[in-house]
Amino acid sequence: MNSEGVLVETRNLTKRYGSRILAVDRVSLTVRRGEVYGFLGPNGAGKTTCMRMLLGLIRPTSGKATVLGRSPGHPESLVRVGALVESPAFYPYLSGMDNLRVVARYASVPKRRIEEVLRLVGLTHRARDKFATYSLGMKQRLGVAAALLKDPELLILDEPTNGLDPAGMADMRDLIRRLGSGERTVLLSSHLLGEIEQICDRVGIISGGRLIAESTVEKLRGKGALLVGAKPLDHARQSAEQLLGAERVEVLNGTLRLNVDPVTAGRINRELVDAGVEVTELRPVEGTLEEVFLEMTDQKGESHVG
Repeated sequence: MNSEGVLVETRNLTKRYGSRILAVDRVSLTVRRGEVYGFLGPNGAGKTTCMRMLLGLIRPTSGKATVLGRSPGHPESLVRVGALVESPAFYPYLSGMDNLRVVARYASVPKRRIEEVLRLVGLTHRARDKFATYSLGMKQRLGVAAALLKDPELLILDEPTNGLDPAGMADMRDLIRRLGSGERTVLLSSHLLGEIEQICDRVGIISGGRLIAESTVEKLRGKGALLVGAKPLDHARQSAEQLLGAERVEVLNGTLRLNVDPVTAGRINRELVDAGVEVTELRPVEGTLEEVFLEMTDQKGESHVG
């Protein structure tokens, strides 16, 4: 099932718990070599369950998956995969360095690799401090360091910014960008739209256990819109609706948002001026992943995802 350039592939991957709970419903996705792939969905959408199946931690009810050309959990693929699923678990009274020594010993990783990953995640200065003294952000970074010990081809991170303050989230985003800038492939899950939008090359949107879209961030956003400042506003709105149709015109904070391709700006400007509208501002605005997500999942009333 795995083709050249594809590191992770699933076909109709499904997980049921008993007869009533359908956690993952026929998910088919692909993660390509060298990309940062964002798995986006609200809490409880099935992201962690998918990742656990990809790592061989739980078995699917039906469907198939390959990870680095092997079945999930196969020893030959696991040695090339690093993962952080949910909160990292370490010995609280060992230092960060000593915790990594324990992990390295079990993974048969050379000790020299420990200093390399500590430097990668920015923990060298706290390496000899006890894990119990670490902030939540530092604990997450140590978890990423442990996942990097094997110098994996594929890095799987489940909600790596979960619970972090804004500064910690920014640090983690910067780290993931660096990790995904070379040959390494990153599969990242999150319920935070801004995080996915800033970090990822491609996105899979999951809701209710089903993958409802998979594409690049740019394609999902669409071609954007035009923001128009105009006087008088009511006349401008009526003119724009006659020109484009009422469904493409919105009034936002005293301006018009025209849901059209920005390349039409010149023509629209001329039409509005000819209709007696004074155009004071005309600029393109990008569509946001948040708008796409809320439209696709029909959650326009929920503000916690963002």
